[in-house]
Amino acid sequence: LSLCGRTQIVKVVPKHIEHFSKFSPSPLSMKQFLDFGSINACEKTSFVFLRQELPVRLSNIMKEINLLPDRLLTTPSVQMVQSWYIQSLMEILDFLDKNPDDYKVLGEFVDALVTIRNRHNDVVPTMAQGIIEYKEAFAQDLVTNQNIQYFLDRFYLSRISIRMLINQHTLIFDGSANPVHPNTIGSIDPHCQVGDVVQDAFHSAKMLCDQYYLRSPDLILQEMNKKKNLPVSMVYVPSHLYHMLFELFKNAMRATIETHENSNNLPPIQVMVSLGGEDMSIKVSDKGGGVPFRRIENLFSYMYSTAPAPQIGEYTRPPLAGFGYGLPISRLYAKYFQGDLQLYSMEGHGTDAVIYLKALSTDSIERLPVYNTTALKNYKVSQEADDWCIPSKEPLDLRNYKVAK
Repeated sequence: LSLCGRTQIVKVVPKHIEHFSKFSPSPLSMKQFLDFGSINACEKTSFVFLRQELPVRLSNIMKEINLLPDRLLTTPSVQMVQSWYIQSLMEILDFLDKNPDDYKVLGEFVDALVTIRNRHNDVVPTMAQGIIEYKEAFAQDLVTNQNIQYFLDRFYLSRISIRMLINQHTLIFDGSANPVHPNTIGSIDPHCQVGDVVQDAFHSAKMLCDQYYLRSPDLILQEMNKKKNLPVSMVYVPSHLYHMLFELFKNAMRATIETHENSNNLPPIQVMVSLGGEDMSIKVSDKGGGVPFRRIENLFSYMYSTAPAPQIGEYTRPPLAGFGYGLPISRLYAKYFQGDLQLYSMEGHGTDAVIYLKALSTDSIERLPVYNTTALKNYKVSQEADDWCIPSKEPLDLRNYKVAK
């Protein structure tokens, strides 16, 4: 863009963000995604919905970006992410006054969505780099860290939802079926075989593990299906499930090998898949020594776990590690359709990681951040005195205390 063009956009964009952020996003259920994609897929309907919904989701989260501390907001990486969002918003707004009955317009919209998706491919590592730049330059305080954690959870969840909408539209209406997965509706598999995804994610992590450590633990997989005596299947996005499991397997393998480095036999990683009336749960259990209880929540912290950016082409760090964003992002994938990911660790023994998902597609409804006064309050939390005693590092010597008569 020319300097003149940039200046015009900067003037126009806040007006649009103000307008669209007044609307709440419209969460869709897995069943709605499925029904629309398979029964009444209409490109014109999807186009009309997305040209309104995408600006709403983008504007809601862009209002929150501006609430970040100035010292973080002005880092080159966060500035870059913000510019991507502004550019993408402007490109979608170009379609607001275009005719949905024109096939040429619908084709241009698909192309625009693909461009936007590709532009945002590196949002997570770029934002992570912004956090590193901020941490290197400024002292940390608890309140700011809490605000950043709150924002990034919402920001990355919003990104997952926007990519979901874009993927559904482009995969369904790009004019060609997916040859690799012919039965999927966009990115959703109506009969996602959970055990198969477990196996895929395990073998990918195993390959990495073998490359680096020259050995890896085995997998023991069990499935419990309360409804039928069949392998567990559900309506879900296989790529989301794979992402969560791949991360858990990488962590479990690394912990297992480093804990049992002097042993010839590695204890296997055990996985239990269980389908009930309400939940579909996956438990990944390792004997990798566990972590102290006080560190569990830190494993989900962006501020705590951000490692130096891995350099492309360099293998100085284990390939089973990265930005340290694997667990927090995996938990967001689980939460996106009303599930969760929790860790239960026994220091000295191992860790159980449990993914909880909704068994029914009608219960799997998007969890979306909305910008409102409640969200605003969360950025204005101040550091107040704790209402619990803080234990002294040194135990009291009770012999110095005289008993009152």
